[in-house]
Amino acid sequence: MGILAPLKKRYHGYVSQGDKRTVVLRGRNRCNGAAGYVSLTGQACRVKAAKASLLKKIYNVLLCSLGPQHWWPAQTPFEVMVGAILVQNTNWTNVERVISHLKARRLLTAKKLNALDVERLALLIRPAGYFNVKAQRLKHFLTFFCDHYDADVRRMKLRDGAQLRQELLGVHGIGPETADSILLYALDKPFFVIDNYTQRIFARHKILNHDTCYQDAQQFFHRHLSRDVKVYNEYHALLVRLAKDFCRKKPLCVQCPLQSLPKTRCVNNN
Repeated sequence: MGILAPLKKRYHGYVSQGDKRTVVLRGRNRCNGAAGYVSLTGQACRVKAAKASLLKKIYNVLLCSLGPQHWWPAQTPFEVMVGAILVQNTNWTNVERVISHLKARRLLTAKKLNALDVERLALLIRPAGYFNVKAQRLKHFLTFFCDHYDADVRRMKLRDGAQLRQELLGVHGIGPETADSILLYALDKPFFVIDNYTQRIFARHKILNHDTCYQDAQQFFHRHLSRDVKVYNEYHALLVRLAKDFCRKKPLCVQCPLQSLPKTRCVNNN
């Protein structure tokens, strides 16, 4: 994966606006997909480039310092899906215990788990915590997966990412973070996962506000990074590692790989 490739733009030319020059980009309008021209002032282009450069620098520093994270730790896409639901409000060690338990009982398939009643499912996932709530959520997802895709990950991957995301968000108990984890790590769809660790790191470095909502934080990454599954995968995993080892609730700033990062606030979250 190495270093992130620079973002590519096709410049059509400049137009004059009084004492300002405006760069005209030729191609598709990302907002509505219409072909045509999109204008950005020179200052806006510089701001956008600075944000992209900052995100790439963070990625490269973390990758060089921490190395590849090989995340998500699962043997199959379905295992990722189950883990993404069970890891809500708990640590990964507890989820691993549940996954191992299900494997030992030869139950780690969508159709076998979906055939169980919620009470039985709750007992099986008890180590993950909040087991009654999570059993309901897992059951809702299993029913959706079996009814809409016949428990076939390959069929699911053929679905358009944006449409699939809306379907997942329509499943009771599946929020944006869980949906995007499934999309990115199980289905190879380029949706950047935002979690509390990401919010904490980027707020402390004054890149995002503390109260930036999930959608705005995600759009910040989508606008300034290429939509690359491998990069999104590794970037999110590196941020998780950074938060656990250095950017804790009580941070270890002196040892942090990002300790030399300029703490300059971005103009906005766009």
